[in-house]
Amino acid sequence: MKNILLALAIFITSISIQAQTKIGTIDAEYILAQMPEIASVEEGLKTYNAKLQEDMKANIAKYEELVASYQANKTTFTEEEKSTKESEIISIENDIKNFRQKASVLIQVRRNELTQPLYLKIDTAMKVIIAEEKYTQVFNASFNGLAFSDEKYDITDAVMKNLGIEITKE
Repeated sequence: MKNILLALAIFITSISIQAQTKIGTIDAEYILAQMPEIASVEEGLKTYNAKLQEDMKANIAKYEELVASYQANKTTFTEEEKSTKESEIISIENDIKNFRQKASVLIQVRRNELTQPLYLKIDTAMKVIIAEEKYTQVFNASFNGLAFSDEKYDITDAVMKNLGIEITKE
């Protein structure tokens, strides 16, 4: 009798646990790409990139001007002046090298700054869907960490609908 009651309790508990878990997926990157605001993000990135390029060209022009001036006047410079000019040229050269290395990081940081409000909108809309449909866990399918997910548990379209984004099937 005890064994039957124990088995029945385990069975009821397992059913209860299964009923309480609802897992879904979302493709936040797809939603982001479909948002109308992404055009202004891309425009902002183009503007920022153009500014970086302008700064880079200004540094290169300054560098080339210093090198040309140094080469034209090096015979008239004292050793101390030569040393100072060479140090200045090397400093600008290093600035240019560092700038080239940092440019892609700067663009990524700017992209993150511009997309952060959009991700917050996606998050807010996702939380509405999660509350309405009582999901306990939602995985982001955007980062290729998900091996498989049944489409019936994908809340991407529901979130897009909540955001007012027209859903187009490819």
